[in-house]
Amino acid sequence: MKKIVVLSGAGISAESGISTFRDSGGLWEGHNIEDVATPEGWRRNPELVLDFYNQRRKQALFAKPNIGHTVLAQLEQDFHVTIITQNVDNLHERAGSSHVIHLHGELSKVRSTIDESLIYELDGWELNPGDLCEKGSQLRPHIVWFGEAVPMMDLAIKHTQEADFFIVVGTSLVVYPAAGLLSFVDNHIPKYIIDPNLPVLDHIPNLHYFPKSATEGLAIVCDIIRSNNLRKI
Repeated sequence: MKKIVVLSGAGISAESGISTFRDSGGLWEGHNIEDVATPEGWRRNPELVLDFYNQRRKQALFAKPNIGHTVLAQLEQDFHVTIITQNVDNLHERAGSSHVIHLHGELSKVRSTIDESLIYELDGWELNPGDLCEKGSQLRPHIVWFGEAVPMMDLAIKHTQEADFFIVVGTSLVVYPAAGLLSFVDNHIPKYIIDPNLPVLDHIPNLHYFPKSATEGLAIVCDIIRSNNLRKI
């Protein structure tokens, strides 16, 4: 089977009611990004950071996968599909996608502050001061904050280089290093970008633009890929 690699961003989760900070002037739910999404913010006020992600986690629990998530999951009937997501929710998995790489971490997980290899599934939505790892240190959200390394990036590049089709959905490709993945796709591979705010990438060959919402654009692009695949069988 052919391989489809998808890079998904905030736009697809927004259609399920998950708040984003992409176009909010550096604010996320009324908070400065520096206060809730950086190591420095964590050191200054860990209680604020814990409460912030508790609220994000609670919000995500009530959100439901949308048609875009479902369309991507259904592609697994005919293709090998890897989703590389910038999103920290689990809506792709809940829709049925079985191979999801989370570049920026996962809301449903927490990790040790002294040993980042100690990662735990959180039972419920609350992480509080005094919740400790097995080594006795405070647990923190399993989120890649601004200024931190992106440990899943090498794996994402590997899968990107193996793609027969590459889809970008719900991201305007301004956040690096994720935005750089497009440069690892072979020139002859079809690339589809779905976002109302399309970047100008004239230097990249075989690029097809769809200035639409995630759900609307994915329905179109997935039909195109299926048709192309059938013609080549």
